[in-house]
Amino acid sequence: MLLGRTANGLYWMNRYIERAENMARLVDAGLRLALTRTTAPAEEWSSVVVSAGAEQDFRQRHDEFTTETVSEYLLRDMSNPSSVMASIEAARNNGRMVRTALTRETWESINEAWMAMKRMLARPVDARDLPKVLGAVKRQTALIRGAFYSTMLRNEIFDFAQIGTFVERADNTARILDVKYYVLLPSLSWVGSTLDNHQWESILRSVAAYRSYGWVYEGDYKATNIADFLILNGRMPRSLAFCYRNISESLNFLAAEYGVRHPCHDIVDSTLGKIKGNSAEKIFDVGLHEYLTDFIRENNRLGNEIAQNYRFY
Repeated sequence: MLLGRTANGLYWMNRYIERAENMARLVDAGLRLALTRTTAPAEEWSSVVVSAGAEQDFRQRHDEFTTETVSEYLLRDMSNPSSVMASIEAARNNGRMVRTALTRETWESINEAWMAMKRMLARPVDARDLPKVLGAVKRQTALIRGAFYSTMLRNEIFDFAQIGTFVERADNTARILDVKYYVLLPSLSWVGSTLDNHQWESILRSVAAYRSYGWVYEGDYKATNIADFLILNGRMPRSLAFCYRNISESLNFLAAEYGVRHPCHDIVDSTLGKIKGNSAEKIFDVGLHEYLTDFIRENNRLGNEIAQNYRFY
């Protein structure tokens, strides 16, 4: 059986790699929204910080929401544990702790990403260079993932890493959806307007779903379609359904490997049941905000339960 400390390192290494990419995608979405000038740029940038779950901390450090302050906070600020630089540093530290559980290619890709980001983010990023920097962050994390998937044995090491990736990704998708519906849109009268459609487009881009959404819905930007795609579509790699199917699969492999089921398995089964037995219309009847708030709370509970059940200490 894998040591709890090793399982913890693998789990958090992958959560932080996923978080680094998610922060880059959030800033990318904010940049696209701010450039449209359909509303005050400060409102768009504040929604990005809210989506990152960091509004209170940001306000303690900065007086206003601008391209410069938000990109500095979410990309470079080492005192923000969710910034790209802090996340990739934490991923590398966890990877070094479990170095013997990783293939050489995986470790080297993490180390190379860390060095590349240290160079890129050594000084404040000029707004004109933001697209290039954000693209580089996304490429570096994709290279880590490619090395990991191509070379790692599919054993319990792989499973704990997968669980970390998809718990983090599910949290990110749920937060982005929730913020779009309740923060970005000025009022219900905007629903279905050009502004509404453009914001949905930007959010889809932030979760790498813009083109694939178009394939499924032919570019029809409706709230129910987008909720269906990002919550219920099991083929969309950042949907809640996709994330929880993968978490369930990895936990089931661990149960078979160790011959024991834990309470965390029941949480996943319950959450997956709420996803599978649902429709976008039912979710909106209950309330999208209420559904997502409940999901985020249960996802956090799952992370805590996994840490306890598999002795991450």
